[in-house]
Amino acid sequence: MSNNDLLLVKGLKKFYPVVKGFFRRETAYVKAVNGVDIAIKKGEILGLVGESGCGKSTLGRCIIRLEEPTEGEIFFENKNILGYSTGALQRLRRNMQIIFQDPYTSLNPRKKVGQIIGEGFVIHKMYSQKERTERVKHLMDVVGLLPDQINRFPHEFSGGQRQRICLARALSIHPKFVIADEPVSALDVSIQAQILNLLIELQHNYDLTYLFISHDLSVVRHISDRVAVMYLGRIVEIASRHLLFSHPIHPYTKALMSAAPLTDPSLKKNRIILEGDVPSPTYSFAGCSFNSRCHYRQKICAEIVPSLIEAENGHQFACHYPLG
Repeated sequence: MSNNDLLLVKGLKKFYPVVKGFFRRETAYVKAVNGVDIAIKKGEILGLVGESGCGKSTLGRCIIRLEEPTEGEIFFENKNILGYSTGALQRLRRNMQIIFQDPYTSLNPRKKVGQIIGEGFVIHKMYSQKERTERVKHLMDVVGLLPDQINRFPHEFSGGQRQRICLARALSIHPKFVIADEPVSALDVSIQAQILNLLIELQHNYDLTYLFISHDLSVVRHISDRVAVMYLGRIVEIASRHLLFSHPIHPYTKALMSAAPLTDPSLKKNRIILEGDVPSPTYSFAGCSFNSRCHYRQKICAEIVPSLIEAENGHQFACHYPLG
């Protein structure tokens, strides 16, 4: 772990048992995250992209320990947080927060906005009651809400406003690291732009580090410093935003980018059509998990799992026959 790394994930796995029969025997495992190695530098925004069901959200939830990993290590500020006690984990929450995908279900409908945003103050015993109210109003102003809306309930706000409430709640206890799990996918395009620009502004103002999870390549390209591509529980390519979008190496990354729509309808691109469907995450692969759908597969691809190797300028990929 380098001095610039805020978070380091090594060999992270999360398997869910598949049980059948009257005696609920474990017959297989859903390998949602299957051996992920990733590092996030202080102050950067790392985008994480991939198809739905590839394990992006599970990885995020494991990192913040909303899900307990099956195997691996997670280092935050050079400390392995998987060994933390309940008390130490609660203190860690002050530095690690998450913004969920759906702003409609991530807010308690029975609580007022002031209670929701200020909940972290109560849990961590921060400030007096008067100071909490003032700080909640300040946070509402920071994310673009009116402070006099403090006593309203979530159902009185639009989707974009609710996501701003979620942002204010995540920022309330001054975290160092924020996981944004599809934070704009449930919003209209015009509102998406507002929230993305707000995330960037807050990152600069509060010196935040983000793991930004999305399936939308245009959104990730707009906000990220580096981008990691995930397929079936594994990271297959990592590079800076400019390098990844200008010079993708892994066949899956190329196929993913070819499927993204163009903003100019007069332009045409060569669409890469992948063979078959995404394999079941319960299947055990002897080799590369992308092997069954890859146009460039060779014998070795079905026998040996490719490791992440570095090409240049921090550009990493996991492929036996890269398309450089």
